Amino acid sequence: MNAIDLIISNFEEIRSRSIKVWRAIPEDKLHWKPDPDALTCAEIIRHLLQGEFLFHQVLKGRGSKGLSNVVNPFEARAFLSVEDELAFAQPYREEFLQYIQTIREDDLEQIKIDLLDVGAYVKTLGGMLLRIAYHESVHTGQLLDYMRTLGLDRPHIWD
Repeated sequence: MNAIDLIISNFEEIRSRSIKVWRAIPEDKLHWKPDPDALTCAEIIRHLLQGEFLFHQVLKGRGSKGLSNVVNPFEARAFLSVEDELAFAQPYREEFLQYIQTIREDDLEQIKIDLLDVGAYVKTLGGMLLRIAYHESVHTGQLLDYMRTLGLDRPHIWD
């Protein structure tokens, strides 16, 4: 297995565990949040799916310039359900994974993603891919904490 295959496998593994968590949140709890400044469960799910789309644009543009003139398909949509969000995001997910498959292993270190103009950083393409995966993992843990706070049964994701 090469580095690209490992990266794709990692994205698929993380998403499968995220979906287990998302589907375990009762519909009547999707709009709960622990305090007024926090995101709701639904907002976190949307943030992750929309974020993957936007990160993909950033990667293709090798920085924030990848976001110029991009129409965000998630912006005008209401959150209806986890299943609706997943179905809507699926084509964008497939495009993202197909993009990763086009990357050469030496691109992981050679291509730089420049986000300095938005107050962030310059990372290698490989580093950005790892950061995107980590982002979803962290928010999945956040949702598990929300579920614990609510006294909900949490899915076993450590199989």
